[in-house]
Amino acid sequence: MRAVHVPEANQPAVLADLPAPDVSNDTVLVRVRAAGLNAIDNVIAAGGMAEMVPHEYPLTLGRDAAGVVEAVGTAVDHVGVGDRVVGHMLMSAPLRQGTLADLALLPAAAVVRLPDEVDFTTAAALPLAGAAAHAVVEAVKPLPGQVVLVNGATGGVGGFVVQLLASCGATVIATGTPADADRLRAQGAAEVVDYTAGPIATQVGELHPGGVDALVELVAQTPQQSPLEAVRESGTVITSTGQPDADTLNAWPERHDRPGNPGGGRDRGAGQCRRGRRPHCRCAHYPSARGGPPRAGHHRRRSGPRQDRRHHIRLTVNI
Repeated sequence: MRAVHVPEANQPAVLADLPAPDVSNDTVLVRVRAAGLNAIDNVIAAGGMAEMVPHEYPLTLGRDAAGVVEAVGTAVDHVGVGDRVVGHMLMSAPLRQGTLADLALLPAAAVVRLPDEVDFTTAAALPLAGAAAHAVVEAVKPLPGQVVLVNGATGGVGGFVVQLLASCGATVIATGTPADADRLRAQGAAEVVDYTAGPIATQVGELHPGGVDALVELVAQTPQQSPLEAVRESGTVITSTGQPDADTLNAWPERHDRPGNPGGGRDRGAGQCRRGRRPHCRCAHYPSARGGPPRAGHHRRRSGPRQDRRHHIRLTVNI
């Protein structure tokens, strides 16, 4: 079969012939009609996952595919030969099988029948990005009317996140360019912020001076690239990139103390913020769960989720 694969470690990917994979008990062999491309495919091809997950070579690239079942293992009973299916190659060790090939050997647990009304190309774009988006939205737990900023809305994951959030009744602010605006609005975005026109947080602040309820961060590689200033006090931050990190969120000031926030802490009276700290203090405040005082010298900090009163919450969604 023809396959896009990495022949050996530290070698570039090539399109060349490989032996067809053999079916085992709990696998499904699929004749690929369409394969999805995701950012992780570039990472794997460049060796970026080699220290995290063992690799075996030749390593076929690709995680998502749709096609027709060619053969099934003896333990597989939910799909059969000739079925139209869509599936995903799990990130389990060792990495060797992929979907950018004539034939893909997929784990049976990650293969489902494809509805007749869904074409192969559409289906192949769904598994990884769609599952990641679902995980993100489950972490946000949006309520109808809440305002959620999606930074990175034009990507594969972002497009699904916008649609899922809108279906939950959230007011979605999506980042994009003017060329993306019509598509993002068709997906459910109420507002589109042009990230090429100026700082995202500044533009969002003009639309929502009180801050957004949640930020979904899908693109930032450093804390500075994430529009944290747009998030209200006690808001939620969900990141798929690991940025902003826990240290950044722990040190993040309350909204009224942030540089550039009109009025600073004056709404607290006498230039004081809650708990008596002066404006521009660089720490995150939150009420003690046990009702006790904060540690001497500074307010308590945290980054993990809680069910009671919250400051910024960081939940990392692995995709």
